[in-house]
Amino acid sequence: MMIDFDKLNGLVPAVIQDADTAKVLMLGFMNREAYDKTVNTGQVTFYSRTRQCLWTKGETSGNYLQVVSIQADCDHDTLLVQVHPQGPVCHTGTDTCWGEKNEQPVMFLQLLQDFIRTRYKEMPENSYTTTLFRSGVNKMAQKVGEEAVEAVIEATNGTNERLIYESADLLYHLMVLLTSKGLGIEDLARELTERHSSAWKKH
Repeated sequence: MMIDFDKLNGLVPAVIQDADTAKVLMLGFMNREAYDKTVNTGQVTFYSRTRQCLWTKGETSGNYLQVVSIQADCDHDTLLVQVHPQGPVCHTGTDTCWGEKNEQPVMFLQLLQDFIRTRYKEMPENSYTTTLFRSGVNKMAQKVGEEAVEAVIEATNGTNERLIYESADLLYHLMVLLTSKGLGIEDLARELTERHSSAWKKH
């Protein structure tokens, strides 16, 4: 990967982002040596401009940043480093250096979709998801219908807690059905995105 370290006298900004939640966690700087160490160890290492030395995030606190991917921007002078944080990122004890909680619950749907795809590919024994896939499309579709009815019952005559519970069952079984057809939650997101456009017209 080509990186231009010359624009800032040997340094490039490194934006640190949680690979799962997409939250920006902090901003640091890397020189060539820090970048190389980050790549070689899989743990984010910065160059400290005040101490003028390398420092690996977490070397004193234990809250390391495990590297998932590194990308350079279009000008090759800024890095986007996606990580799995091992605890709070900020030295103040907060999840991010902006005092935010590192939470995006809706992003779990992508993790769940990846998990379901892995189940479809590997078909491990003693897995409920495997049992669903092996039951065939008709049975999976029937299960989605049953879960939809249960969600409707809770919406009209139940509690909000039970509505959430049954809706989660419905969404999970729908994702399994979609996966069996070579589709996924991303396809639903794209469809809804298109519908949100003022140019969208009902088919």
